[in-house]
Amino acid sequence: MLMNTGAQPVSSRNRLLTTVGWQGPAGSHRTAYCLEGSVFMAGATVQWLRDGLQIIQSAAEVESLAAQVDDTGDVYLVPAFAGLGTPDWDGYARGTLVGMTRGTTRAHIARAALEAIALQSADVFAAMTRDARIPLTELRVDGGASRNNLLMQMQADFLGVAVVRPQVTETTALGAAYLAGLATGFWSGADEIAAQWRAERRFEPRLAESARTGKLARWREAVERAKNWARP
Repeated sequence: MLMNTGAQPVSSRNRLLTTVGWQGPAGSHRTAYCLEGSVFMAGATVQWLRDGLQIIQSAAEVESLAAQVDDTGDVYLVPAFAGLGTPDWDGYARGTLVGMTRGTTRAHIARAALEAIALQSADVFAAMTRDARIPLTELRVDGGASRNNLLMQMQADFLGVAVVRPQVTETTALGAAYLAGLATGFWSGADEIAAQWRAERRFEPRLAESARTGKLARWREAVERAKNWARP
């Protein structure tokens, strides 16, 4: 997750990374800096369901499987398979699946996996909000996982703000093309590029605030259980 902070680098007070968002051709366009939150396992969590557990045949199947249940039954998956990134930065954390009962099904696990993606992003979003010192009003998403409508609704619910999906979800590739266009003079500047952005769908939060804060607190309990597992 990236938050544009402008032409000057900003140091985070909430364990985010300071990074270069983009840099135009020498002498023609300024460098834009960002605060970045790193989540180690997002879409790869769904790949683990497919390749590791083999409870789905394709990544796209996770949405329909997770939709078979209304909630996770208090099951939480913390996908710390390579440790935890922002905001915990725990290289000794390991993946945990907690809260299972005899009634837990693969649908509950699939839903917990999607929730884990959204909940990790909510942790990063909260850190960015604290750094920004102003309320952040929306999250713009991209990438293959953003095409999962159930995940995007979860994301809006856990953030408490709108999630906006663009018409073109392959933003990284599109950005590289835009920079190439700037370098060759095909585009006149960043304003011309920005004017082309179009929203495809907007997901508004539906979860009550009390339910949202309770969910985030329960998630943090699960994260604490994953921490420092592989301690030396």
